[in-house]
Amino acid sequence: MSNIPADLKYASTHEWVRDEGDGTFTIGITEHAQDLLGDMVFVELPDVGDKVDTGDDIAVAESVKAASDIYAPISGEVTAVNEDLEDSPETVNNDPFGDGWLFKIKADDSSELQNLLDAEAYEASIDED
Repeated sequence: MSNIPADLKYASTHEWVRDEGDGTFTIGITEHAQDLLGDMVFVELPDVGDKVDTGDDIAVAESVKAASDIYAPISGEVTAVNEDLEDSPETVNNDPFGDGWLFKIKADDSSELQNLLDAEAYEASIDED
């Protein structure tokens, strides 16, 4: 069973969202997602300043097995990207909920978080897969 931190919100497309308490949200992919993908070899991140809408494919995670789109779980502006992943994409595998974060978004409307799953609902969704 995957590690699914209870303090995060989740998209059914396997992204997690952490509220930083200042209107920004850190986003990454779940342990389950990185496990399915396998060893990361490259992560293509959005540009700081990009405006995104919920559901936009804004990043790509490439592994030895496949390339997978990463979707924006909320709308807003990209305020930061994890540049460390350029040289160390395997950080997504080693610490998906910590140093393996992908990007940060300043939300247009933080109420969009209500559309995301809590840990229990996300776990139920991956158990169905």
